[in-house]
Parts: sequence; structure tokens; C-alpha cells
Amino acid sequence: MNVLGRTSRPASSEPVAPVLDRGGAEVFVDDVCKTFGVVRALCDVTLRVSPGEMLAITGHSGSGKSTLLNLIGGLDQPTNGRILIDGEAVWAERHTARHRRDLVGFVFQHHLLLPNLTARGNVEVPLIGAGPNRAARHAIAEQLLDEVGLSARAEHLPAELSGGERQRVAVARALANSPRLLLADEPTGALDSATAARVLDLLGEARARRGMTTIMVTYDPEVGERADRMVYMTDGHLQDSPAPGIAAPSRRR
Repeated sequence: MNVLGRTSRPASSEPVAPVLDRGGAEVFVDDVCKTFGVVRALCDVTLRVSPGEMLAITGHSGSGKSTLLNLIGGLDQPTNGRILIDGEAVWAERHTARHRRDLVGFVFQHHLLLPNLTARGNVEVPLIGAGPNRAARHAIAEQLLDEVGLSARAEHLPAELSGGERQRVAVARALANSPRLLLADEPTGALDSATAARVLDLLGEARARRGMTTIMVTYDPEVGERADRMVYMTDGHLQDSPAPGIAAPSRRR
């Protein structure tokens, strides 16, 4: 049976790898542009994010927010400029795959769980081929599911979970490789307000516990209130103040 399916944990005498606290990464986006054909999605964007900082990026639809996040995460390549993580270029030779595997965790608006794997199996996916043996993968996944309040749902398939539970599994999966940089693209966009608040609590607790740098793209003003800093995208340009129709966070705690 598939080791990520509905199986019991195998007996093993090998040591179990812990979930690590590796601190946060420094991010430097240096004069980056991104074009898609004749469309200029990003124009001369420069941004520095300090280790352990929580940054929120907001702006109107199509302003370039998700494009910037994808470039920082190594999912796409800049047309011009460079992106450095801890001083190392994301698109340096042989670095990009390691960057995505060992450094970055992703949370998307739609959880993108694999439908035929259990909650535990989905959390284990980033660990396959990354070093931990099967027993260690099981243990890490179960620890993370417990952290997001879903230990009792470990053997359930995504179709058997609510929308909020699926997104909490996605958060656990993003933390599986102990990322130093967590990237979240509209992590609460498909959730009701109460469930969204729970997911934001989980992200904030994970960041506080691990010290990881966190960058979130969002329309949700509550995210901005929880972030250390908010920046605004307008027509591919990065700004420190909001465009018309975009509310600045109230900073209520």
C-alpha cells in the first residue's frame, strides 16, 4: 500500500527527525522587472525583508503581487534584476531546486492538496527525498498536524475535510521542511472570517515559534494589522502608501 495512504506507522528503531527552528532568511529583491510578452507585470521593484520579519503585500487585482511572490519563491525567473536570499541568488546555477526544497514553504489560496493522499500523506510530500526516513516523515507530519489542531484527522482524505481544515493541512505541509522563508498567497481568501482568523493565528504562532521570515499577499486588512510592515503594489510598482481604494491597516492589536 502507498506509504502515504491509510496505513499505520511502521515500526522502526531509527531516530525520528524533529521539526527544526532555523530562524528567518533575509530577502533582497534588487531592481526586478518581469514581463510576459508585451505585458510588464513588475517594473523596477526593489525590496528588502529582514530575517524574521512578517511582511504583507497588498494591491488591486493584477497589480503584480503574486508575480513578485512567485519570483521570490523561485517559481518563476525575473526578466531583469536579481533576487537574493541570504545573499545568494535564487536563480544561480544548481541553487533554485535547493532553494524551493530546503528554504521555502508555500501556502496558496486554494490548498492544492493531493486528493488521493491523507492529511498526513500530504504533509509528508515535501519530505520525500529530502532526507528523513519513512518513520521520521510520519512523526514530523503527525507533530505538525497536532500543531494545527488536526491530529484526529490525520487519516482523512481532503474530500473528507472542511475548507478550513484543508487549509490548515496546507499550513502544516508548508512547515514540513522547516522553512526559513514562508510565502503565503491569499491564504485566507477562500475562507469565512472565523476560519480565516484561525489560519492567521496558526501562521503567526508558527512564525513566532520558528522565527521564520513570512511574506503574505493579501486583500485582508486583518493580515496587514498582524504584519510588521505592509507594502502596496500598483501597476507593477512597489509603493509604501496605498493606491486609491486600498485601505491601510489600522494596527489595532
